[in-house]
Amino acid sequence: VARWEHKTRALSQVFGSPHAACYCLGAVILVLNCVRSHCFTEAMKSQPKLEGWDCHWTYYSGVAISAVGTLFVISSFLALGFTGTFLGDYFGILMEEKVTSFPFSVLDNPMYWGSTAIYLGWSLMHASPAGLLLTAVVAISYTIAVLYEGPFTEEIYRRKQKGVKSK
Repeated sequence: VARWEHKTRALSQVFGSPHAACYCLGAVILVLNCVRSHCFTEAMKSQPKLEGWDCHWTYYSGVAISAVGTLFVISSFLALGFTGTFLGDYFGILMEEKVTSFPFSVLDNPMYWGSTAIYLGWSLMHASPAGLLLTAVVAISYTIAVLYEGPFTEEIYRRKQKGVKSK
């Protein structure tokens, strides 16, 4: 959807502005995330637990991993803002420069890996093999997204820099 918007600006035209279109896409992404999290939780609850992992050590490891993931997700959002988080650059809403402060100084794509860590922690807290499998699916999905998104976003900002230097 974001690449389609970048090519056509169709959503920006329908919503009357790139900001309105980006906020609407962001709202859809948030709703879909809630649905995904609900389905993830229901899948874990409906499947058997790993009895050997249903202990305090695994539970508190899961809490710690989820806490780190939450730190990465929240700090990413605070560093990028709403439009930076929800693909604003595809709508032509560009940041002045690439964000390099925490959490981006620690790892690339901290929003994606923080979200994955939250699911991993949640799975450990519930001693859920189904949750671990679904976490792997989330990680694979994010890996694919990064392979497509990363170079495309780099190109958008490369063009911006080239345009700034030639003025």
